[in-house]
Parts: sequence; C-alpha cells; structure tokens
Amino acid sequence: MHPDPSSAVAKAPGSVQGRGDPAGVAREPPLTSLSHGGGCGCKIAPGVLGDLLRGVPRMPVPEPLLVGIETSDDAAVYRLNATQALVATTDFFMPIVDDPYDFGRIAASNALSDVYAMGGRPIMALALVGMPIQVLSTGTIGRILEGGASVCQRIGVPVAGGHTIDSVEAIYGLVVLGLVHPEKLKRNCDAREGDLLVLGKPLGVGVLSAALRKGELGPEGYARMLETTTRLNTPGLQFAEIPEVHALTDVTGFGLAGHALELARGASCTIEIDWRAVPLLPGAQELAARGFVTGASGRNWAGYGSQVALADAMSTVDRALLTDPQTSGGLLVSCAPPEVDRVLSVFRQEGFADAAVIGKVLGKAQVPEAVKLIVHA
Repeated sequence: MHPDPSSAVAKAPGSVQGRGDPAGVAREPPLTSLSHGGGCGCKIAPGVLGDLLRGVPRMPVPEPLLVGIETSDDAAVYRLNATQALVATTDFFMPIVDDPYDFGRIAASNALSDVYAMGGRPIMALALVGMPIQVLSTGTIGRILEGGASVCQRIGVPVAGGHTIDSVEAIYGLVVLGLVHPEKLKRNCDAREGDLLVLGKPLGVGVLSAALRKGELGPEGYARMLETTTRLNTPGLQFAEIPEVHALTDVTGFGLAGHALELARGASCTIEIDWRAVPLLPGAQELAARGFVTGASGRNWAGYGSQVALADAMSTVDRALLTDPQTSGGLLVSCAPPEVDRVLSVFRQEGFADAAVIGKVLGKAQVPEAVKLIVHA
C-alpha cells in the first residue's frame, strides 16, 4: 500500500521530482497547484450546506443512534451496549501544503480529531484516496499515504483498508471509527449557562496556508503551521472523564465563529467571546493584514455573519481571523467555571501551551432567532 519513499523527493514548500527522471528535468507540479482550495477551507460554505441538507428526506432515528445530523456534531455515535458506543466519522480534503508526506500527516490528524472531539478513542481507520494518476507519480502518492499512516501508527490505529479513485484533484483523508462510553460521550449541544469556553490551539492556519500558496510563508511559519496541524487533539480522551466538561467540539473549516455558533445553537444560548484572549499563530495577524486570507473566510461570514455581533473596535483583519478556516484546529471546551483550571492543566500536560479561556456561555435565548455570538475586542 505504501511504495518506497525513496521514489519521491519531497520539499516543503515546493514541487517534487518527476517520474524517475534522474536529472530532475521532468518535475511534478506542486500539490497545492492541483486544487482550487486546500485543507478544511475546501468545505462547502455553511449557508450552501444548510440549503443542501434541508432537502434531504428525514429518516426515522433508531433509539441506539445517540448522535446524528441534528446538531452538526463532529461524528455520528451509535450505542453498542451499556458501556460502549461506536463513534464514526470521515474527513478528507485537497492539499494544503506541497510536501506529500506532510499533506498525509495533516489530513490524518484532522480526521482523527473528530473522534477525540466526542470524547472517544480511535480504534481503526480506512483511507480515502483520489489522485490524478497521470500527473502525480506513484512515489508521491505513496508518500501521502505513508504520512497519514505514520500518524495512525503513532497512536496504534490500523489503517485497515480504504478506497481509491482516479480524480482531477488530489484528495486524501480517512474514515475513522472509535469507541466511547455512552455516559461519557461529549456533544456540541450540551453547553450550559455560565460555562467558560477554552480553546486548545491558536487560530491562523487558513491565513498561513494562503501565504504559502503565494510563496510568502517562510520556513519558520511553515514549521509552526505543520506543528499545530499535526498535533492530535488527545486531551479529548481526558475530558470524557470530567463530568463538568459539558460540551466539546473542534474548530475546523467554519472558523471559530462558526463552531462557537454551533455550540450556541445546540444549547439555545448566546455565547460571548473576548477577542483579546483568543490565541493566534505567530505572524497570522500580520499576514492577514497583508491580504493573505482564504476565500472560505468570506464565505463563512456570508453564511453566518448575521448571527454575530462584533464590537466596533473589531477590524476587518480581526473578522478574517475569527472566520478563518482551521485545518486540524483545536478543541473548543465548554466547562463549569470550577473546572477550568483542570481543563487548562490537561491541555498543558498534553503539550497545548497556547490553550486559553476565550469566552463564556450566557443565558438561554427566548426564541431560536435570538441565539447569537457576541465578540468583544
């Protein structure tokens, strides 16, 4: 399944050597040049997605199905017995970086995150692979698969199969299955009034990826982006053991604002965010100010901006970061105030040095239209 990695020479950022040409005359195009978008920025805009799902016929929900599509949660969950529930999710996208091995690592980390966001433990994965086989060598494609498998191997999760197609754009990701105790399951709809919100990773992945596409992201910026996108959201396992962690999700393609709104809708509450407390990747604000923002950021705002109240002091750069699509982004935790130090301690122990309290859950909304996100500068 994984060809000899020596058959491709990977560079980050940059292109890779062509099909066995010893002189390197024939070169493959950079992975990011083969796609119209990359990472979780490929997601269909929230407004369009809502329109699509409204037309899907509703089916009877079996009693063991604990989590379905009702609250746009991170994974589906099906109770197997009194102590086990199956967590099932899938995530795939087009290249966010040019290095094939790094692309595989990022995509796998992103897919695994959804199981952790439910408080579950991943147990098995299947690979989803769509590649332009007339453009990319088997060596390059093999490096993508190898990168993804390396992440799964690190945590003892077998890649037990998958499916491949010949496609115009390069696509890679995983189906991931996991297990969670039904009574320890964490959903995105159970936040409570008075909860504090903790964000596990800094924002700015979309901005850095936009700069990378334009050749304006240096080695240090690339290293920071790779570090955050390949750090697994393993604290989710410990949060499953804390009853006062009421709700949990991960921040991905819809940006912090979009996923915070999902928490608000699920709990029929308003959420307040202190923008000054939100951690950002070094250089993200400066790059956004130079215009390196993704199209997905604007589409996100168009889809849910009417439900967000921004402070007057919030700039267009701030808004771009608030809606910036995160690939393999951080966990967003809603917990009772007495447990916030414990939550932060878990993050710190797992290597999430930037984790921070960024907001709180306000009172219940009287009508669904009143649910919103308030962002203070």
